[in-house]
Amino acid sequence: MVKFSNLFSIVIAFMLCFSSREAVADEGTATFYTPPYAPSSCNGYKDDGVMIAAASDAIWDNRAACGRKYKVTCVGATNQGDPHPCRGNGDVVVKIVDYRPSLADDRGGPIDLSQEAFAALANPDAGKIKISFQQI
Repeated sequence: MVKFSNLFSIVIAFMLCFSSREAVADEGTATFYTPPYAPSSCNGYKDDGVMIAAASDAIWDNRAACGRKYKVTCVGATNQGDPHPCRGNGDVVVKIVDYRPSLADDRGGPIDLSQEAFAALANPDAGKIKISFQQI
């Protein structure tokens, strides 16, 4: 009985160690793009709705990002044009459906949001915002 109890304790400890994933959000910047959203790199002419995004090389992973969902939160301004662009609506969940090539002057901008997703988070006049994002 003692051996079974020890084995049971080890199994429970093992399960607890590997079942408690701590979610940590990454940080970067986001811009937006405007319709039409099709064709997309992931789904061609399929209508994916408007809560979508294009991934830069930082998260594209050779098309493996297609279909992944990210929770994106506006955390602040990137310029003085609009020092408080966040709308306070919390966050949005977007699906990666397209690819945005990284540019030489990219500074941590992994996600290009649809115009609608960006507008739900921030004033579109800001053009670019600081974000936190996490795959869900």
